[in-house]
Amino acid sequence: MGRREATAAVGVDRKTAYLWDNGIVQAKGKLVHPETAAVDYKQTVNTAIAATEATQGTTTASIAQTALEKVIDPRYLSLQDRERIRDMKAQGCSSRAVAAALGRSPSSISREISRNSHPVLGYQPYGAQRAAVARRPRPKVSKLNGNQRLRDFVKDKLLTRCSPEQISHLLIKEYPDDEQMRVSPETIYQALYLQARGGLKREVKDALRTGRTRRKTRKNTEERTSRFRDPMINISERPPEVEDRAVPGHWEGDLITGAYNQSAIATLVERTTRYVMLVHLPTDHNAESVRDGLIKTMSALPAHLRGWLTWDQGAEMAKHKAFSIATDMDVYFCDPGSPWQRGSNENTNGLLRQCFPKGTDLSVYGPEDLEHVAQELNARPRKTLGWDTPAERLRDLLLTN
Repeated sequence: MGRREATAAVGVDRKTAYLWDNGIVQAKGKLVHPETAAVDYKQTVNTAIAATEATQGTTTASIAQTALEKVIDPRYLSLQDRERIRDMKAQGCSSRAVAAALGRSPSSISREISRNSHPVLGYQPYGAQRAAVARRPRPKVSKLNGNQRLRDFVKDKLLTRCSPEQISHLLIKEYPDDEQMRVSPETIYQALYLQARGGLKREVKDALRTGRTRRKTRKNTEERTSRFRDPMINISERPPEVEDRAVPGHWEGDLITGAYNQSAIATLVERTTRYVMLVHLPTDHNAESVRDGLIKTMSALPAHLRGWLTWDQGAEMAKHKAFSIATDMDVYFCDPGSPWQRGSNENTNGLLRQCFPKGTDLSVYGPEDLEHVAQELNARPRKTLGWDTPAERLRDLLLTN
C-alpha cells in the first residue's frame, strides 16, 4: 500500500505515519530520533513491492529481506522467532509450548509477549522487533558516576600509582561485605580512556604507569655484553631452590640511569616477597660506588635474608667479588640480552620510571626520597602475592624467624 491507504487502514494521521516510517517518537512534546532502529520500517512496507521485483529478476527483495531478518546474536529473539511466536499463539499454543519449539525458557517467551505486545493489536512481530531494539540501548549511569564513595576510593588509589587491577582486588579486601564497593579493572580503564563512559577526571589518567592514552607494544632493551676481570658465575649455575621462589632471601638487582647516564639509582627486589630497596648513589655509579652502596644496604638485612644476588652483565658490577666477600652473597649473572632472567627487577624498574622518568637528573633525589618511593611501592597489593603487599610478606618473614 501507499502511505495514504495504509494510514486509512490503520486509522492514524499521515504525519504520525511519516514519523513512524522514520523511527521518530514523541517524548515530552519533543521529537526524538533514535540512534538505532531494529528494522527500517520503509523496508518493511516495501517488502511486497520488492518481492514482486524479485520475480522479475531483480535482487532488491533479497537485499531488503536480509536487512530485515538480520540476527544480531543467537541469544536475542530474531524477527523469525517473533513471527513464529505470533503464529503459535494464534493457534492457541501455550507459552511453554512456544518456548519448547524455540529452545527458550518459558519465562523468556512470557516476558517477550508482555513487554512487546501492542495494547490494541496484541502481539505483532514487526512491532515487537522495533520495540525490542529501541529498548536495547541503555544509557546507564557509569558505576563510577553513581557511587561517590567508590569514585573517591579509585581516585585516591590511582594517585598513589596503584594499577586498576590492584584497585579492583583491594576493594574486595577492604570492603568484603559491601557489594557496592566493587568495580572491574576494565571499568576504570574505560573511565580514563573513554571519558564519555566514566566519572573520573581526565587528569587522573596521568596516574597510569604508562602515562599513555592507548596501549603500545613493548620493545626489547639493548644487549649488555660487558665482561669482568674476576670470574663470574652464570645464572645457569644458580641453585634450583631459587627458581621456584619458595626460599626467601634471593634478590635481583640493576641500575636505572638518568639523563645522559650521568646519574643512577640501584634497585633491589626480593624474589619471594617482591620487596623493593633503593640504593642511593650520590656521586657516580662506577664499580666502586655500586659495590659500597650494595654492601651498606645488604648488611642491614638479617642473615637469613641474604642469600644470592642476580644481576646483569653491566660494568657497574666489576667489583662483584669484593661484594660477595663482604656480604657472604654469591652474585649470579644473566646471559647477555636476557632481561627476562631478572623478571621481578625489570618489572619493578618499569614501575619506578613513573617516579623517576627517563631523561631526568636522578642525583637530585636524596636517601629520604628513595625511601619514600620504596615504601609506596612496598605498600601496593600484588596479584602474584594473593593481593598482599610486599611489606606484609616481609613482615611475616621477619616475625617467623
